[in-house]
Amino acid sequence: MTKYIFITGGVVSGLGKGIAAASIGLILKGRGFSVVNQKFDPYLNIDPGTMNPFQHGEVFVTDDGAETDLDLGHYERFTDATLSQSSNTTSGRVYLAVLNREREGGYHGGTVQVIPNITEEILSRMLLSTEETGADVIITEIGGTVGDIESLPFIEAIRQLKYRVGEENCCYIHLTLVPYLGKAHEMKTKPTQHSVKELQELGIQPNILMLRTELPIDENTRERLAQFCNVDPDCVIQNLNAKSIYEVPLNMEKEGLGDAVCKALGLEKRETHLEDWAKMVHTFENPKHKLHIALVGKYIELHDAYLSVVESLTHGGIANEAEVVLDWIDSETLTDDVKVADRLAGADGIIVPGGFGSRGIEGMVRAARYARLNKVPYFGICLGMQIIVIEYARDVLGWTDAHSTEIDKDTTHPVIDLMPDQNGKILGGTLRLGKFECAVKPGTLTEKAYGSLTVWERHRHRYEFNNKYRTDLEKAGLIVAGVNPERDLVEVVEVPDHPWMLGGQFHPEFKSRPNRAGPLFRDFIKAAVDYQGRQAKN
Repeated sequence: MTKYIFITGGVVSGLGKGIAAASIGLILKGRGFSVVNQKFDPYLNIDPGTMNPFQHGEVFVTDDGAETDLDLGHYERFTDATLSQSSNTTSGRVYLAVLNREREGGYHGGTVQVIPNITEEILSRMLLSTEETGADVIITEIGGTVGDIESLPFIEAIRQLKYRVGEENCCYIHLTLVPYLGKAHEMKTKPTQHSVKELQELGIQPNILMLRTELPIDENTRERLAQFCNVDPDCVIQNLNAKSIYEVPLNMEKEGLGDAVCKALGLEKRETHLEDWAKMVHTFENPKHKLHIALVGKYIELHDAYLSVVESLTHGGIANEAEVVLDWIDSETLTDDVKVADRLAGADGIIVPGGFGSRGIEGMVRAARYARLNKVPYFGICLGMQIIVIEYARDVLGWTDAHSTEIDKDTTHPVIDLMPDQNGKILGGTLRLGKFECAVKPGTLTEKAYGSLTVWERHRHRYEFNNKYRTDLEKAGLIVAGVNPERDLVEVVEVPDHPWMLGGQFHPEFKSRPNRAGPLFRDFIKAAVDYQGRQAKN
């Protein structure tokens, strides 16, 4: 029988339910169980695909083209899973499905209500992962904070599921904050008690309390919370602030989380094997090099907008025993070459990640020119790849107005453009989403990184390299290192006579793992280490 774990949050938002859910998945996988993570979010958007990155953060993309919450990235990176469309559900999707069914006569003229219709739709989606994967354990994170009006249907659904699959097959974990008042020299348990009380009033008794704290919890605090929240003392798990997110599952296992979960679900008690993960954490915390990487972007006020890119740079650092220190640079501030030289002078590498819209584009172009002329390692992702093409067309071929038609519809050299079959579609309808094949050119940096002539990576973009200008750009030296064989779309470009300057139209950050860095991130950081070494000799 499949077992179900539900993770709710209380007191405040932003406690790290996603990391907690991912850590539980890693711990159970380390015990030999098959696990699948999923997230249910209470907001009414159909998905985060059209949401502002400043508000929502990164949009994570799965192999099958789902635009999902960024926590799915944590799930995949920690459990090395491949998630899908069914792994992220929003209230918008639920209500849309129910209303469409009503319009089609699916309820035979009956009244459509939150209970049972909305909750039934939620339940069917929660159980879908069981049907698709047959996993031993399904871990479901409920977005938001207990007490929010919009999350009530999801709380009711997970309450009902207990009676559908059996109480012995459900484990409820409540993640809350235990604040420390410095003036009083005391940890306060009342917020957690009230949060649990609110959850109990909704019909759910948590099996495990996970407590975010800045200081270790003493036994008196643990006993008090166990007594007033009606849980066993060994199921009160402290979740101390860690040096890095990678330490969290190791700390949770030491705290006894794995044993508590297995006890709650009646799972066989097994030894946990996290040796490879612990080795990776040790390497991360004991680097031999320290690199400064300039991240030139347009959403830098909210670092979560580039979460997978940042994590993948860290993975590349781990693979090269290097600490990666990011210099967050707003591309709008790079208004002339003097400012570019001043801001990028100390960079061992430059990365320009994805983005949409015209803001900050010229600053990115200046950064790419600086990297090309000064032989600084440069990695362009999606928009960052297009920036390479625009800069090369302008500076090498002399097409001074070369641009993307996303930015300048009147350019006489639209080196980046929509494909003919994309014109006229609504927003979102033109995005190329999910996993696509890339045929790699032999002898390139790309082939060296992947060790293969065939690559599959995930995409999320609308505009493409314009093949009309491909011959001229290649004659001028630009290397087309990868092409989608199905549609002859350029996937990777490289700059000649440069140690490492590469742009990929795809998003390799979505498949990178802490203990298995994405090949391009690994080699980009290696190039930065080499560059730092050359600079030290000069």
